[in-house]
This record gives sequence, structure tokens and C-alpha cells, in this order.
Amino acid sequence: QVQVVESGGGLVQAGGSLRLSCAASGSIRSINSMGWYRQAPGERELVATITSGGSTDYADSVKDRFTISRDNAKNTVYLQMNSLKPEDTAVYYCAADWASSWGLSNKSWGQGTQVTVSS
Repeated sequence: QVQVVESGGGLVQAGGSLRLSCAASGSIRSINSMGWYRQAPGERELVATITSGGSTDYADSVKDRFTISRDNAKNTVYLQMNSLKPEDTAVYYCAADWASSWGLSNKSWGQGTQVTVSS
């Protein structure tokens, strides 16, 4: 089992920055990738991912503004968000993709953290 807990959301003015953190615990070695998703009213969308090998991927809407990174010693993934826009307002969720001892794929979600960008 893998558990993830997010922190770092809040209220910021447009053009400002925030850093979100996601701490993983449990079967850390079984994690293949971790990612950040967000949900405004509507569907949940992928924001950024980072694999166990360090490869990253971003949604087009956040490229060149957001950076995903990780600290293996702390089992923590970060999302640095710069040049924030009102349309970035959403609940941000961290997720970990991991494999069970039987090789089955699983996804663990955090509880979410609110990010509000005022204009």
C-alpha cells in the first residue's frame, strides 16, 4: 500500500507563486510514478507527472510555468507553480502509481489541497 498527503495550497494573487508538496509513505519502492492533477468544476485533469527514473511530463496549459520535482530522501514530490493565473484555481491532488506484489497496477490519491488565484 502507498499513501500520499498533499500540503501547500492557499490563496495567491495572479502572477504569484506557490509550491505544493506530496509526501508518500508505505511501499515506496513499488511506486512507478507520481503526479499532480487538478479539478475545478468539471473533470479532473493531469497537470504534471514524474517517473521513478526522473522523466517529467506537463499539461500544455502549465508548461514553462510549473515544475515537478522530487526529493527521494524525503519521499516527497513537489509542484512549483509560478506565474499563476486565475484559471489555475482548482483543488490539486497528488497521486502515486504503484504495483502490488502481484504486479497489479494501483493508484493512490491524496485528499487534495485548494489553490485559489485571485485576479
